[in-house]
Amino acid sequence: MAAPSHRRSLRSRRTLVVSVAVLAAGAGAGVFVMNANAGAVDLYHQTLAAKDGWASSGTGTTGGAKADSAHTFTVSTRAQLVKALGSASDTTPRIIKIKGTIDANTDDAGKKLTCANYASGTGYSLSAYLKAYDPATYGRSKLPSGTQEKARAAAQAKQAKNIAFKVPANTSIVGVPGTKAGISGGTLQIQNVDNVIVRNLAFAATEDCFPQWDPTDGDDGNWNSNYDSVTLRGATHVWADHNTFTDAPHLDSANPKYYGREYQIHDGALDITKGSDLVTVSRNQFTNHDKTMLIGSSDTDSVGKLRVSIHHNVWKGIVQRAPLARIGQIHIYNNYYDVTTLNGYAPQYSINSRAKAQVVAQNNYWKLPTSGKVAKLLSGDGTGSVAGSGNLVNGTTTDLVAAYNAASSKDLKTTVNWKPTLTAGLESSAKSLPTSLATTTGAGVLS
Repeated sequence: MAAPSHRRSLRSRRTLVVSVAVLAAGAGAGVFVMNANAGAVDLYHQTLAAKDGWASSGTGTTGGAKADSAHTFTVSTRAQLVKALGSASDTTPRIIKIKGTIDANTDDAGKKLTCANYASGTGYSLSAYLKAYDPATYGRSKLPSGTQEKARAAAQAKQAKNIAFKVPANTSIVGVPGTKAGISGGTLQIQNVDNVIVRNLAFAATEDCFPQWDPTDGDDGNWNSNYDSVTLRGATHVWADHNTFTDAPHLDSANPKYYGREYQIHDGALDITKGSDLVTVSRNQFTNHDKTMLIGSSDTDSVGKLRVSIHHNVWKGIVQRAPLARIGQIHIYNNYYDVTTLNGYAPQYSINSRAKAQVVAQNNYWKLPTSGKVAKLLSGDGTGSVAGSGNLVNGTTTDLVAAYNAASSKDLKTTVNWKPTLTAGLESSAKSLPTSLATTTGAGVLS
């Protein structure tokens, strides 16, 4: 495995010569990339290696590698990030280096903003909202409407204007090594653009101050929030690599309940929806989160798209959606799932294949506590497929689909209509993953 190269300094890497053929075979695939004319490129100009998942398809994913000096930025505040991103319609290649942690809930002068600041002037108050839509008086048959719902939407819009960062095409956003680089409380929105790289960043505390009550959601209603840490909508050629996603410091166990339901302020960690396509998600850490990764926003999302590769990631303290996949062709390989309850996050399932999704799950490793059940590692609606082999549970080769189907009335299908070929770095055995991925995934390990 090429894991040790993830920690090698740029200076030492410049002394190496690595051929494209070796990269294709998996030596540092997606981490160490060569430029045919100039030798090894630096972290900020690195592009996705050949055959490294769906994002390498066609034109590949190069992000802002062609950026000139005028479009190369180092930012450490929210205001600087907004300026560096510029217009979402500007396709000029750009590199944005994030130094340190950017707090999205600040104004242009760097002053801290709170939920009360966003609510100010809108007429919204939680107590008034709870009184207006109490199921005992409002009922459960329709969504909230009227004065307080309009006020909630207005307050939510104020927050969104401040914390949502729209990423243009041909952009690389990379954390500066050694600075604890990341974004707290913000959401990167990669929408209807092509060719974006997001690397070496810690995403934390992405919180919606103003969740909406939906009494029609499920049998008992639900509070639904609005922001993913990173969201792809109609995006193509996106590489998300060596990032960390967490709810911390405010974990779900601290959420109150209203109307008997959890007041959920977190949405997705990394969602891939609205016809997004050709995405590679590699060497990230997902932890302390509920609804983690959604592929396809609905059962009628875009047929022929939603092609995603997910490899060498760590999932720990995840309740569900790791991922939930609809419609597309999804390759999930060499991931490590620790499905032990962590900080109150009790796993429901790891992979859900529904709406005719075509999932290949290959050479992944699950750490299952003694109280856990193999049958609950997968989920589906009876139309999705999960093929693949080499998956280990506590070190033992296990047929996950057979275990799930034996306990379910809605069987997962076991054949798919495609065969993965963009598989640089694919390891033939999952046995070493718990150890090797512990120190080679997430933000802060690239140098």
